[in-house]
Amino acid sequence: MKPVLAAVSWIWAAATALGAGAAPAPRVTIDQGALRGAVTADGVEAFKGVPYARPPVGPDRWRPPKPAAAWRGVRDATAFGPGCVQPSLPADSLYADPPPRMSEDCLSLNVWRPKDARKAPVMVWIHGGSQTFGYTGSPLYDGATLAARGVVVVTVNYRLGVLGYLAHPELSAESPRGVSGNYGLLDQIEALRWVRRNIAAFGGDPTNVTIFGESAGAMSVVQMLASPLARGLFQRAIAESGGMPTLPELKAAAHGLPSAEGMGLAVAAAAKADGLAALRAMDPETLTKAAYAAHYQVWSTVDGWVLKRQTVDTFDRGEQARVPTLAGFNGDEIRALFKVPVPPDARTYEAAIRGRYGDLAEAFLRLYPASDLDSSTQDAMRDGTFGWGMVRLAAKQAAAGVPAYLYVFRHTYPAAAPYGAFHGIEVPYVFGRVGKQVPAAWPAAPDTPAERDLQGAMLDYWTQFARDGAPGASRGVAWPRFGPGREALEFDAGPVSIADALRGAYPLHEEAMCRRRAAGDQSWIVNTGAGSLPLPPPIEACAQRSGANGAEATSAARDPAP
Repeated sequence: MKPVLAAVSWIWAAATALGAGAAPAPRVTIDQGALRGAVTADGVEAFKGVPYARPPVGPDRWRPPKPAAAWRGVRDATAFGPGCVQPSLPADSLYADPPPRMSEDCLSLNVWRPKDARKAPVMVWIHGGSQTFGYTGSPLYDGATLAARGVVVVTVNYRLGVLGYLAHPELSAESPRGVSGNYGLLDQIEALRWVRRNIAAFGGDPTNVTIFGESAGAMSVVQMLASPLARGLFQRAIAESGGMPTLPELKAAAHGLPSAEGMGLAVAAAAKADGLAALRAMDPETLTKAAYAAHYQVWSTVDGWVLKRQTVDTFDRGEQARVPTLAGFNGDEIRALFKVPVPPDARTYEAAIRGRYGDLAEAFLRLYPASDLDSSTQDAMRDGTFGWGMVRLAAKQAAAGVPAYLYVFRHTYPAAAPYGAFHGIEVPYVFGRVGKQVPAAWPAAPDTPAERDLQGAMLDYWTQFARDGAPGASRGVAWPRFGPGREALEFDAGPVSIADALRGAYPLHEEAMCRRRAAGDQSWIVNTGAGSLPLPPPIEACAQRSGANGAEATSAARDPAP
């Protein structure tokens, strides 16, 4: 009788738990095996820490990723995987958000899906962090609220820093293609291949994938648009505060940068590693710290395989993926990132600009006047880096005949007062994190109706774009398609359409980039303003492309767009 009573008691307890609201753990089966996830407070189903590639350790350190191995039984997918190995940011940095665990075995992703999803749009997030920091377990990137809008959200870990981007002559020699570097980019591409194979099991549509990212993640989005290896793996792209920076060439010094292989040799010397075998034998955290201390510049590499050429050239030639694209930047990108030296007085500033910009100096000074040195210095660096890059992306996609949409995010709030509309401030609004957990150092937005309304508008635009390639209208405001007037949407108190997010500055920065690129010995990233290198002389081809040696910029500066 006792076994019968025990069975009845167990059945009653289980029924009581279910009746009290406990939901059974969701399960899916993918090509590697079965997964058991969890239901979030939003009613969304989450599957975390799912491996998409084999651990890149030992002899596989600095090799292209290989698809993850299968497993037997049901794999628990209720906890994030470890973050990829990375150095520490200062505790007082706005962006300090260290992963609780780090490992080279970090190539995992997370999936959030609406319950009963069927052929839902898919959004694949590539996190930022200068290709050096970041991980998908950050509360900023929790995909539950975004997924509750009817999309399947995927967030991806990828190799970082020296472990993700090192190029080295010995690595190139052992490669069948004679190349090295770009392992973090290859990880992202492998994750997209995983999505194509498996996302239908989560109710996602593998033929409707949007890649989106911020900062270095947005740079990766641009490079995915440029890379032939990523072609066909996504159908839409969103770049938040990215750009088209100068990238090192694999074997030759160019554009003011050493070769990528030369940078790798310098890392090996700094780490006191005698060759590739010694580098592979080093503890990953020790190697990462040594490279970071030696100021190793973490960039993707123009290797002729993953990236055929500089991204500015790829887009100029029309060789990029022609998919609907949404791009934008923030009003105060630079203030929280790094300190831009401000000249001591207006006379010094004007002399420096005239000495560096020559025939474009007057246009520059109208756009960035000496009457407010701090704002002009910050704004010029913002526009020459993120603003120009995002406007250029929209312009090149529009010229290729595909829908393009541009935004500028100028909204801020009291906790962010020292930084304004800082780099990354829009991310919690995109993920629906207003009033929810954010990293400890992050200046959280107040949980007010106005902030939730702005968040709701951004969630509307982003998810509508993921559905059909057009962000449509939200709160009664239609998002204008980018065209000859450089139409954009501005987010401040609320969304409003505007004529020109860069207020006439784009031709000036395009002209400067064109001249620096043509000279062949200057970088065009973070090379703007009073501390920049002297601009090369006018080139007819550049003038034709960007507006008659800055005349368009000069004219627009007299009557800036609202």
